[in-house]
Amino acid sequence: MRDASLLISVSGPTGSGKSDLALHVCRQLGGEVINCDSLQVYRYFNIGTAKLPPEQRGGVPHHLIDCVPPDAIFTAGDFARLARPIAHDIAARGKLPVVVGGTGFYLRAMLDGLSPGPERDAALRSRLLASETRRRGSLHRLLRRLDPPSAARIHANDVPKITRALEIRLKSANPASEQPPRDALTGFRILKIGLLPPRDELNQRLDRRCEAMFKQGLVEETAAILTRGYDRALKPFESLGYKQALAVLDGRLTRAEAVADTQQQTRRYAKRQMTWLRSEPGLCTLAGFGDDPAVLPAVLAMVQSSMLQSS
Repeated sequence: MRDASLLISVSGPTGSGKSDLALHVCRQLGGEVINCDSLQVYRYFNIGTAKLPPEQRGGVPHHLIDCVPPDAIFTAGDFARLARPIAHDIAARGKLPVVVGGTGFYLRAMLDGLSPGPERDAALRSRLLASETRRRGSLHRLLRRLDPPSAARIHANDVPKITRALEIRLKSANPASEQPPRDALTGFRILKIGLLPPRDELNQRLDRRCEAMFKQGLVEETAAILTRGYDRALKPFESLGYKQALAVLDGRLTRAEAVADTQQQTRRYAKRQMTWLRSEPGLCTLAGFGDDPAVLPAVLAMVQSSMLQSS
C-alpha cells in the first residue's frame, strides 16, 4: 500500500492520557483529531466525559465532538459513516488523521467496517427496549433462541448490541452472525497504538479524576442538561459519573457516596477496556501513559518505521 496515506489510532483505557498523546502527535506531525469516544459526540456532556475544551486543544482541529444533541440515536455505524470521509478529507489536505478514543466498537466499525444489514427500525427498537424494561435480560434470552452465535459473542448487559442483533434477525433473511463480510476502510496504512499503563497507577489517577469531576461541577452540569428539557432516560445519562450525579439530584446518594461509586465503577470499566486492548489484533502497545516522557518518542519512531516500510 505504498500510495496509501497513514492513519493513526490512539486507544487506551479511560484516564490513560490518550488525548494528551494525540495532541503531541498532531503538533509534531501536522495532524487532526477524529474523536472516537461514544459520549464526547454529545453536546453539553463535558465534565463527565473529560472533553477537552477548545482552548485546551492547542489549535489542533478536532472532529466529531459535540456533533449531536443528547437525544440523538448515534451508533457505531453512524460514527463510521461520518468518520471515514473526514479521514479521507484530512489526508487529501496533506494532514495526518489521528483517531482517538476508548470506544473499541466505534474504532472497529470505522477501520474494519460493519456487516451490511437492514436499516434501523425505530418502532421495532422501541418494542424491544420496552420488553427489556419490563423483564431485564429478556432480549438476550430471545437472542439466544434466534441467533445463538451472536448471543454467545455479545455480553448479556450490552443492550444496544443485543437490540441491533435482534433487529437484523427479525428484519432480514440471515442473523447477524451470518451477514456478508464487512467493508473495511481502504486508502490508508493504519498504525494502531494502544496505551497500557500500570494498573495501580491508573487506578490512582482515575480516583483523583473522578473526585475532580464532582468538584468541577458534574452534578450541576447534569442538572443544567435536565433543565434544557432532556429526558433523564437518555443514553448519555447512563454513563459513569452522570448516573451517579442523577442519584445525587434525586437524593439517593450523597456526593461522597457518588464519588466513591463512580471511582469503583470507573476502575472496573478501565479493567474491561484493557482486557479488550490486549486482545485487539495488530495493536502496537506501550506500557505507559500518554504524558510519559518516553511515550511520544516511541510513537514517533513507530510512525517513522511505518513510513520507511511503505517507501
